Amino acid sequence: MNITTSIETIPNQELLIKGFLAQPDSNEILPAIIVVQEIFGVNEHIKDVTCRIAKEGYIAIAPAIYQRQAPNFSVGYTPEDITIGRVYKNQTKAEELLSDIQATIDYLYTLPNVKKTGVGSIGFCFGGHVTYLTATLPDIKVTASFYGAGITDWCPNEKNATMTRTKDIKGKIYGFFGEKDASIPFEQIDRIENELQKYNKDYRIFRYPNADHGFFCDRRASYHEESAKDSWEKVLELFSFL
Repeated sequence: MNITTSIETIPNQELLIKGFLAQPDSNEILPAIIVVQEIFGVNEHIKDVTCRIAKEGYIAIAPAIYQRQAPNFSVGYTPEDITIGRVYKNQTKAEELLSDIQATIDYLYTLPNVKKTGVGSIGFCFGGHVTYLTATLPDIKVTASFYGAGITDWCPNEKNATMTRTKDIKGKIYGFFGEKDASIPFEQIDRIENELQKYNKDYRIFRYPNADHGFFCDRRASYHEESAKDSWEKVLELFSFL
């Protein structure tokens, strides 16, 4: 499927958020997906994922969730990149992230070819955490959360961990974790699953025995092709519910 990409501006009150938009060359009314970056910004990997989603027949956009901290931020995966990416991550605030994703939804709904009955989201690394947080927004119908560390014990600039908001998740959520990921111990994955069960949420948790943190990203040393392929099939299954 042929697609078109562009850099768009998403208004959120006085803030103007840059977003990488990819859409099929089609006049059909299509579901939309929000792609939430890792700590490395809207880099080439995130753009690739956004384009892959568009080629599957969705309108996809990756908003710059570091717009306040570092406009146009985009780096690779060196130790130095990790250090600065974490600095910006720690400067984010949950309510601002929620506001920015809601603004992205509002922007998508202004597009004439976007289905207006809810959107999907997918996020990786810090974006996996953010998508768990923003699954509480009413317009988010499906969420794919990849290896989001800290869900059980942290929330950006908040006292209570993001997991405490599980009761407010509105739609279907899939979580993807690597069992070799030292940043998300088994115990934390179990706690997330228990919380989703406790509140009777529509969810699935996928654990990949041979996968480490970042296993979906083919630009990282931790890329694991088999796990990435399987998880992509699960993501497309999830998006089919839109």
